[in-house]
Amino acid sequence: MIDSKKNQLKKSLGLSFNIAVLIGGTIGVGILRTPGTIAGLLDNYWLIIASWLFGGLFVLIGANSYAELATMLPKAGGSYNYIKRAFGNYAGFLSGWFDYITNVIPPAFYCIVISEYIIILFPSLQSYSTTIAISLLIAFVLLHLSGVKNGSIIQQITSFIKVICFVALVVACFMYSGVKFAPIQKDSSIFQISILFGLFKSLQLIIGTYNGWNSVCFFAEENDDPSKNIPKSLFSGVLLVIAIYVLVNIAFLHVLPLETVAKSNLVAADVANIIFGKNGAIIVTVISIFSLISILNAFMMIPPRILYGLSRDGFFIKKGTAVNKGGTPIVALLVSSLFSLFLICIGSFEVLFSFAAFTSIIVWGLAYFSLLKLRFSEPNLPRPYHSFWYPWTTILAILVSLALLTGFIYSDPKSFIIIVGITLVSYPLFLVLTRKK
Repeated sequence: MIDSKKNQLKKSLGLSFNIAVLIGGTIGVGILRTPGTIAGLLDNYWLIIASWLFGGLFVLIGANSYAELATMLPKAGGSYNYIKRAFGNYAGFLSGWFDYITNVIPPAFYCIVISEYIIILFPSLQSYSTTIAISLLIAFVLLHLSGVKNGSIIQQITSFIKVICFVALVVACFMYSGVKFAPIQKDSSIFQISILFGLFKSLQLIIGTYNGWNSVCFFAEENDDPSKNIPKSLFSGVLLVIAIYVLVNIAFLHVLPLETVAKSNLVAADVANIIFGKNGAIIVTVISIFSLISILNAFMMIPPRILYGLSRDGFFIKKGTAVNKGGTPIVALLVSSLFSLFLICIGSFEVLFSFAAFTSIIVWGLAYFSLLKLRFSEPNLPRPYHSFWYPWTTILAILVSLALLTGFIYSDPKSFIIIVGITLVSYPLFLVLTRKK
């Protein structure tokens, strides 16, 4: 089962996979659910659109820095490689495990949510929810054990169908010519404490919805031409995601008044019911299932790459570097899937899931810092791509990351306490692992 070439990953992925995994790993059910919550927090049409654009611009500036980092160090595992190179083993260890935790929780969540949506379409399966979720997980494990190529093909097909579904929904919204409602203007200042709280809470949700934009970087080692493919896919993929997110929000607010959107738990379903009638809920459920299958496939591939990289550097068991004939890091996939299976069975991953935006901001911020540090400490490292408007774009990304982190601490102190706890536990564990190494 284990590859003879010293467990090396195969260079079998190209530009089309990169774009597909970025779209697949980013666009999920979040964009169908979060607009209602954000509308309730902000209560202003232009502030809502501006917040989604701001989140997109932040991610785009980040993609500019990541394009340089990933082409300079095209290694499996993404961010932690750059942080380790710049700031040493402990920083790499901590950021790597933060990134792993953030990315290993979603597969369990997506398996459960897909099973719930399947039950909406087929109510007779009501009592088999956990069985369906576990079956989905096993099916995707078997798919990825068969090789990277099969996972790549599924990713490209499901991401393409997902984009078509969202474009069709947006077009249908704009073609809707029912009763028009003027946007509800609130006489509230952005500097009021309640609005500031709502703004940071909204940005936390928005950043969480954009999470996955750097998926490409986890697969840099398997790319057939990382120097060209990574920058192209990062910019084109991020711009496409921004366009879809902003257009979806504008489209929903075109059909429904702001106060109705603000009270909705699933805006997409309410919008679809108005446009398509009684079949609306079914249409949104089908879109949701395709979105989730695509994002599940991406997140079945990402955590094993991080664990493979951590194992290679001695931050996990040696067997974590085992690669099968199909190019899959087999032990890393099985360990990650067992963790997902455990979460499906206990069903209590919501608390862990809530700090994904937190850990993402911390890891991204450290990666931006590492770009500055490596430009200074290792100026002769080959850099196939140079970040444009450096260092100003990188400094801006760092400042925005710090501002968002401060806001998240203010609006979500519980997640911050969990992160502090993980950090305190991590150092003794790091010392034990490095002594063994």
